[in-house]
Amino acid sequence: MSKPSAVGTVMINAARAAGRALARDFGEVEHLQVSRKGPADFVSNADHKAEQIIYDALSKARPGYGFIMEESGVVEGTDKSNTFIIDPLDGTLNFLHGQPHFAVSIGLVREGELFAGVVYDVIKNEIFWAEKGRGCWLEQRKLVVAARKKLGEAVIATGTPWMGRGEEVHARFWGELAALTPITAGIRRYGSAALDLAWVAAGRFDGFWERGLKSWDIAAGIVLVREAGGLVQEIDGGDLLRTGNVLATNEALMPELGSRLRKARAFQRAAEDEA
Repeated sequence: MSKPSAVGTVMINAARAAGRALARDFGEVEHLQVSRKGPADFVSNADHKAEQIIYDALSKARPGYGFIMEESGVVEGTDKSNTFIIDPLDGTLNFLHGQPHFAVSIGLVREGELFAGVVYDVIKNEIFWAEKGRGCWLEQRKLVVAARKKLGEAVIATGTPWMGRGEEVHARFWGELAALTPITAGIRRYGSAALDLAWVAAGRFDGFWERGLKSWDIAAGIVLVREAGGLVQEIDGGDLLRTGNVLATNEALMPELGSRLRKARAFQRAAEDEA
């Protein structure tokens, strides 16, 4: 059994506190004030409230740390070595439609590297946590990624591009989906990248891919998967936290999954050139 470090404990406690507020608001979701940040991109006062709870708890416990937050943006810290990356409500669309699948996600970058991650499934009351060198845990149960070696036995999660992302983005996704659907046991789309990555770490999914995510969507989940023995890569070889083009799976499946996604992209580009 492993226990989180002092900073890991602070992150877990902050996630739970925000989760309690989200659970209360979920029961009154029809009364929430909702605004639109962009096409099919919504934010509620529940998001803002949860983020404030996390910020207050973490800034009190770790004064000087910097913050990158989905709703409030960047807060520069005096401690340039440590930055929290926060998504107070990953799966807002699920939340607003009364679907009980959403999470609090808190990552920590230390000395330029992802160091710790906490993903809290509010409704299931499941805390996934990991720290560099300490492994990945669901509460006190150590997690290991699934060991399947054949895509024909694998269930892969993804996220679909939403309204307003542009025809090229949608075409690229459908090409990737067409490349993987015939050769896998199943494709799933649940609507929370943080939980998709946590479930890869837990072996519930065999892999996950999505493009164009933000750092707060994936920072904590990347730590979970890596500490559970999995691999996380940028699909095309770029800077993962900048592009958000994430592919997570085990060592056995990574080569073929990555190759098929890149080939689908190359095929799409060739088709565009011909057109």
